[in-house]
Amino acid sequence: MNAFDYLNDYYTAYDENGRLLTRHGQVEYLTTMKFVEKYLTPGARIIEIGAGTGRYSHTLARMGYSVDAVELIEHNIEIFRKNTSEGENVTVTQGNAIDLSDFADETYDITLLLGPMYHLFTEDEKIRALAEAVRVTKKGGVIFVAYCMEDSSIVQYGFIRGGLPSLLDKGILDLETFKASSNPDDLFVLHRKSEIEDLRSHFNVTHLQLVATDGYANHMRATLAEMDDFTYEIYLRYHFATCERQDLIGMSNHSLDIFRKE
Repeated sequence: MNAFDYLNDYYTAYDENGRLLTRHGQVEYLTTMKFVEKYLTPGARIIEIGAGTGRYSHTLARMGYSVDAVELIEHNIEIFRKNTSEGENVTVTQGNAIDLSDFADETYDITLLLGPMYHLFTEDEKIRALAEAVRVTKKGGVIFVAYCMEDSSIVQYGFIRGGLPSLLDKGILDLETFKASSNPDDLFVLHRKSEIEDLRSHFNVTHLQLVATDGYANHMRATLAEMDDFTYEIYLRYHFATCERQDLIGMSNHSLDIFRKE
């Protein structure tokens, strides 16, 4: 199978919208929305590239913003359309993050690239996706790019969930550097903070923030699920107070890189 086939099979079977409704998924969702809202301006035009089933696009459209969504997987687009409420100013187009030729230069005030960097396996693809996101963004507009973080994934999958033998059998993990590699059949590409910074350096942008969107939440899924509401609210306050600490970025499963186009 090729990379698209692996991705299509995964998202056709996976409940991405449901993931963001779990306690640990809510941490990621609420954190992402907190920072998107920080940079929203009245009348802002928004594009979400790799919109999945539309959790963020629909939320922003229901807040009154004009949103154009791009999604690769037809199954996700079907759910996106089913979840569209009357009156939402939102469109969804099937497309690929590395080729947004249907969209004009400097059109959007806010650009969300919240999924594609999880699944782009070559440096060229990553740079092309970032270049397209930057291209369609207005000068002065803000771009949000989500990444899967390497160390958190190694600890969670390799040690907590017992996946270390599989990582070693497939040759994914270097036991000297603990650098993880992956192929399309592994689905997810993992990054370190330094690699995110290197990718961003190709563009004329001003870095604003790098945020740990779910912090330690994925490591304690069962604990969060069993928390009473009061304790969970305190945990969210703790997370929001620490999610910008750069010494904790690597222990988050997901991060959000935020920068402004110059």
